[in-house]
Order: sequence, then C-alpha cells, then structure tokens
Amino acid sequence: MILSANWSADLLGTRLAFFVAGFGLAAWGPLVPLAKVRIAVDDRTLGLLLLCLGTGSVVAMLLTSVLNARYGSKPIILGGGLGLAIMLPCLAIADTPVRLGASLFAFGVSLGSIDVAMNIYAIELERDTGRPLMSGFHAQYSIGEFTGSAAVTSFLSLQLGPLFSTLVCSALMTIAIVSAWPGLLAAGAGQQGQSFVLPHRSVLLIAVLAAITFLVEGAMLDWSALLLIERDLLAEAHGGIGCMLFSIAMAAGRLSGDAVVARIGDRATLLLGTLPIVTGFLAVVAAPVALIAMAGFLLIGLGISNVVPVLCRRAGKQKMMPAGVAIAVITTAGYAGILVGPPALGSSHTCLACAWRLGCWARSCPSLRCQRG
Repeated sequence: MILSANWSADLLGTRLAFFVAGFGLAAWGPLVPLAKVRIAVDDRTLGLLLLCLGTGSVVAMLLTSVLNARYGSKPIILGGGLGLAIMLPCLAIADTPVRLGASLFAFGVSLGSIDVAMNIYAIELERDTGRPLMSGFHAQYSIGEFTGSAAVTSFLSLQLGPLFSTLVCSALMTIAIVSAWPGLLAAGAGQQGQSFVLPHRSVLLIAVLAAITFLVEGAMLDWSALLLIERDLLAEAHGGIGCMLFSIAMAAGRLSGDAVVARIGDRATLLLGTLPIVTGFLAVVAAPVALIAMAGFLLIGLGISNVVPVLCRRAGKQKMMPAGVAIAVITTAGYAGILVGPPALGSSHTCLACAWRLGCWARSCPSLRCQRG
C-alpha cells in the first residue's frame, strides 16, 4: 500500500472502521437479556444461540484473507460495516430461536469480515508510516464498544424499545462507514502469491494468546449484563453498564498503549496486564454489591487493553508467513475463543456467578435460584 497525499483521511478512515466494528458488537450486549426473555429460553439454549455469532465470525475470517488478497481491504471493510448496520435491528426483533440464531450468524459474518480486513489494513498503514499505530486504532474499537453499549443502554433506560434503539445505532454506523470509504485505499488488491499457508509455530503461539484474550472479551459482552441482572446488582435496563465500563477501561489503556509499548516493549506489556485481569475477575465473581463488580470490570478492561494490539503487531512483523494470512489466523483463533468460551459458560448447568470460573463452587445459589445436582 502506498500512502495517499491526504494522510489525515487515511487515519480517519481506518479509525472509523475500527469504531464501527466495536460499536456494532457492543450494541448487541445490552440486548442479550431482552432476547432471552423474548424467545423464552434458558441459559443453555441461549449459550448455543450465541455460538452462532462466533461460528459466523470464524467462517468469514477463514475466507477474508483470500478475498483481501484479491480485492483489497476497502470493499470488505465497507461490506462488513454495512452488514453490521443491517443485521443489528434484526437481533432486536428476532422472536424465535431459529430467527435469532440466523441473525446472529449473519451478524457474525459481517463482524468477522471487517475485523480481519481492518487489521490487515492497519498493519500495512503502520508498516508504511514506520510509526506505532495499532493501540490507537484498537482504542477506537474500544471507544466504539463504549459508545454502542452506552447508546443502547440509554435508549432502553428511556423506555424507547430495542427496535428504535437499534435503528438509531444502525443509522449512525452507516454514516460512519460511508464516511470512512473515501479515506481508505484499495490496499492489497491484486496481490500475487499464496493466499493460504499452514501457520508457523510462532503464529500459532500468538493465536493461542488471542483465543484466551477474546474468550475474556466475549464473556464480558455476552454474560456481563445477565450476571449483574440475575444477581440483583442492577436493574434490567442498566445491565449494559458493566460492559460499558469494561470498554471505557480498554479505551483508556489503548489510547496510551503505543507510548507504553514503545517504552517497556511488547512482552512486558503482556505480562503486566495479567494481575489486573485476575483481580478484576475475582472482584466480579465475588462482588456482594454493584460497586465492587463495577471496579472489577474496569480492572479487566485495563489489563486486557493492549493485548490484542500487541498480538496483531507481532503477527504483522513476523516473516514466516504472509501478514494477511497471519492476521486471519490469529483473529480466527480469537473468535474461536468466543466460539468455545462464552457459549460454554451458558451451556453448563451452573449459575452465572459460578460459570465465570468454568465450574460451580457450590451445589446451589439461592440468589440466582440455581438448581444443580
């Protein structure tokens, strides 16, 4: 990719793409409890339905590196962003498990496509400029997550209904992704060479770390609202606050992430993020009041904030396989974490508080009316 004369337009287009992806994904979070009630399913069935989102994402990611090499990132980013905008209202009105599952699958396809394409574009942009940009771009994703979660939560709190809420969000997403179009170059179009190779072991290690990271992020998105509501820590209309705080902390960490990585390096950044993640999970699981749970969400978001940008940068720098294919591998592995992790939590016969630990620490949980064994 060769930079255009309008450098600011390149940056703006890329930032808007990341923003739209985060916005669309997080806008779904506060709708999860409402969807559960609307289609009248238990946690196990809901977990299986959430599997459809991850499945659609993984399928799209497996194909995107090939399509990106042939057509470039630009049309894939546009198509994925518009797909998110179109499918979000469908998630708000799906009234049967089949319709919700199909909508989640299509939503996942759009998400997986834009996720891979925008990261490939961002790596090429970072390489051409010689400047660290990944954390800044991923900060826009987190800002989008916060904005999407906050928008839907606010609309629901005002009793405006899920359909109206998602239609407004879809309109905003459409405006943003169309505005991004002029600034994006046709990066990667017509590239020659292998479009798929077996992952090198160094890329596989990055992929494993990505899977763990996305499992955590997926758990925050899919189960945070239900956890807070069913433990009577927050009212139903305010269930999205946990995901919103998680996104705020991620955005704050990523806005300073490029400077932090430049100072202490990739490895130290990953290691130092472990402590707040573990502490945050303990706080969320054991919280007797909402304030402690909120602090836990902030700690998790701060600790995990720069993990994905660092992993994407490492994938882009390695020379063992094409960067586009490496990005597809680690994002696919990441969404495999979402595919296996959060749905497995809901599919287990445990209360949500126990599910965060992938097991049950008690045979019953009176506060959640958990019936097990």
